Amino acid sequence: MSRKESSWKYADDVVVDRPGVVAARAHSIELGVRAVSPAIGSQLAVIAAATGATSIVEVGTGVGVSALYFLDGSPEATITSIDTEAEHQQIARAALLEAGAAPNRIRLITGKAADVLPRLNDDAYDLVLLDADPASIIDYVEHALRIVRSGGVVLIPHALWEDRVADPASRGDIESDFRMLAGEMAASAVVVSAVSPAGDGLLQVVKRPPAQ
Repeated sequence: MSRKESSWKYADDVVVDRPGVVAARAHSIELGVRAVSPAIGSQLAVIAAATGATSIVEVGTGVGVSALYFLDGSPEATITSIDTEAEHQQIARAALLEAGAAPNRIRLITGKAADVLPRLNDDAYDLVLLDADPASIIDYVEHALRIVRSGGVVLIPHALWEDRVADPASRGDIESDFRMLAGEMAASAVVVSAVSPAGDGLLQVVKRPPAQ
């Protein structure tokens, strides 16, 4: 193992997850649901805490791993979570309630993100997490930047897509889309962005306030 790989492993191993996250991660493995790594999850918690997020949207409920990290960073936040798997969402709801989330602050929407996101209000959310259907990630980012407030954050995990994005020889549609997205965000004048190499990568995008 190289030093860089050791550092990546350390970033995951140093995280001390709460029991609820440990249990939810075990459920995700059992069900074959891709969940954010501990290193990425801890970044979600830090960003939620740093922004004082009170209104969060996530595309891709899974069984609640990412929502639990958000709850850890911002216990009073309302979380709107979109997924097509109703059974997984019920597992997530139970995990969030067990962790202390108020029932009226958990809003689970069963449906396709492509149908739900257009119905969400402009500039209404502090944080948006996009963790589903990588083939549609570019469309999802467009909606996310519309619904997130000025100064709000859009987060895209798996942005390095199994370490293929950094390999120019990997030319599949998903890694090509992630490359294009990261490049467009870096070049855009309306956002500030960065890619964290922890876990499977996290593209972080902050929506700049409008020019005065």
